Amino acid sequence: MKNKFLLLGIIAALFISCEKDDTATIILNDNCSPNNNGGNTTAINLSGVYTEDLTLDPANEYVITGPVLMASGTTLTIPAGMTVKAQPVGVNAYIAIQQGAQINAVGTASNPIVFTSNAGSPASGDWGGLVICGRAPINSTPNGSVDTSTSEVGGLSYGGNAPADNSGSLQYVRIEYAGGAIDGNAELNGLSLYAVGNATVIDYVQIFEGSDDGVEFFGGTVNVNHLVVVNSEDDSVDWTEGYIGNLTDVYIQHGASHDKAFECDGYNTDFSNEGGYFSAPNVTNVTIVGANDAGEAIRLRAGTQGIFTNILITDFDEAFDLDGDTGSNPTGQGVLDDLLQVIDVTFTNVTTKLNNGTGYTFTEADFISGDGNGTGTDIATWGAGWTVGIN
Repeated sequence: MKNKFLLLGIIAALFISCEKDDTATIILNDNCSPNNNGGNTTAINLSGVYTEDLTLDPANEYVITGPVLMASGTTLTIPAGMTVKAQPVGVNAYIAIQQGAQINAVGTASNPIVFTSNAGSPASGDWGGLVICGRAPINSTPNGSVDTSTSEVGGLSYGGNAPADNSGSLQYVRIEYAGGAIDGNAELNGLSLYAVGNATVIDYVQIFEGSDDGVEFFGGTVNVNHLVVVNSEDDSVDWTEGYIGNLTDVYIQHGASHDKAFECDGYNTDFSNEGGYFSAPNVTNVTIVGANDAGEAIRLRAGTQGIFTNILITDFDEAFDLDGDTGSNPTGQGVLDDLLQVIDVTFTNVTTKLNNGTGYTFTEADFISGDGNGTGTDIATWGAGWTVGIN
């Protein structure tokens, strides 16, 4: 998950026509391959690099057969109510919105946009999910507000000095059966957000039955509202590389296979905190429902900061696990400075509320206030009509 630099041989073998977004050797204006299915609807295969706008037609069916790369200056538009399917070829099929490109996928509660598997019996990891790369700051490069890095899969550039960068809009969107790994260090998630800026709109999004993380933030400033993650096999929400944004109204439900509900890193520990600052989002109105064998709900490490407000955690052995040291990973110092804290939280069937492995001394009261006051998010109201799989 942490390693951003793949060997070119692996990239070439796994992703034909998938290069860095600044390549000049691949120029494909029309990569739509129609298939005659004998009916009134045309099935169109999507793959390759698109250097012109791509607007999907509700009269057609679309199947992602490889990496779909939207080049800088282009927009991918998907009308409300459409379902876009992907061939079940794992991480060899995904959609990437590169730096300078946008996605316009705006559904409604009654007509959501669905990205799903084309398999007859879909399963987690059937395809690679949605990747968005922006120009907002990251802390993992020598000059985090200027230099760029490259994504774990595909070698796509991300990062820069534009906190208000705009990568488009996702509203009432469901991403199903996505995510997966090439190896332990290179993975795709349901939704991978690389340095995405806060002019981007991400609201009412569900990740369902994912093989890796539900949503992962690699730096950036984007705000995400009304997020649902159900049955992710790794972490439901993951952040690193200096992510600073707001997460508001989040519902997480674990299945039989899972890791953390939140895994939160202040920086990428496989490299270093070159930017000199830590992740510090605000997380508000969160409900986390564990499984019977649930371990840790929220892991906070590598100096991450963040304010968690109005949290409801159910069925976990451990609610908050804080890791770090008194050197370059000062997670505990954030607690002492009131930069990392929990305000209004309710624990239901939780064995341990706080585990302090930071190397700093503080009490539970220094970290948690308003124990018993958390109500979580009202998923029954705002999640009605467009989400699936909620107990």
